[in-house]
Amino acid sequence: MSILVDKDSRVMVQGITGSEGSFHTAQMLDYGTNVVSGVTPGKGGQIALDGKVPVFNSVKEARLETNANVSIIFVPPQFATEAIIEASDAGLELVVCITEGVPVHDMVKAKRIIDQKGTRLVGPNCPGIITVDECKIGIMPGFICKKGNIGVLSKSGTLTYEAIGQLVNAGLGQTTAIGIGGDPIIGTTMIDTLKLFEADPETAGVVLIGEIGGQMENDSARWVKENMSKPVVGFIAGKTAPPGRRMGHAGAIVSGGDDTAEAKMRIMTECGIAVCESVAEIGNKMKEKLNN
Repeated sequence: MSILVDKDSRVMVQGITGSEGSFHTAQMLDYGTNVVSGVTPGKGGQIALDGKVPVFNSVKEARLETNANVSIIFVPPQFATEAIIEASDAGLELVVCITEGVPVHDMVKAKRIIDQKGTRLVGPNCPGIITVDECKIGIMPGFICKKGNIGVLSKSGTLTYEAIGQLVNAGLGQTTAIGIGGDPIIGTTMIDTLKLFEADPETAGVVLIGEIGGQMENDSARWVKENMSKPVVGFIAGKTAPPGRRMGHAGAIVSGGDDTAEAKMRIMTECGIAVCESVAEIGNKMKEKLNN
């Protein structure tokens, strides 16, 4: 089992002929991901990646011809929301947007449209999803992962990789790792993802990595307390960030109150989440929770 993607996912790449799109598509193919088509307007009819992936002019055409059910987006920020909406209009079940720097105003529009259509969006500004040994959609390094029973959920790309490394060092593997993105408006939230891990019979525990700014981690902690039967290990990035200054992600800005790292760590602890002071503690902390 897994969440969101598996070996049967049929993946379309929007922006496949660009430098990032072509590079990461090659990495996904090497991992074993079933990439069935690509989209670049004006370049339909080409065969990308040394004759491996047919290119189409539109998402709708690519979906009809190749029966793709998942899309990943590698397009510039000014075109990203149009790409998201096009994928939703074509009826794709899941859309993963890697693009960083998507204007918030554009995402307000896109979020409203995809919610109405029932499309699940992961991102933007995220590293994507990997179901270990089955499917890699995005930019995560697949070689660091190990098949196992821990789900990883994170706002941060690099901290996702660090958490995976710490789990592997402790002898623990992963079911699925998902980076949801750190922008103010994203498609799939922490609670959305926790629900999927809770329902997955092969996931025995979850690592949750958050950061300063907003209320998502606090809301998620309270949801865990009321609904989660599996152990959750948490970490909050940004303890040393000065108030009022954005750090890294567009959503990582402390306005005061309970959106600081200390406040979030306190709330998570009160809700039964095992909070780590350092990412280096994640693997051993999860091992302890599983053995209790």
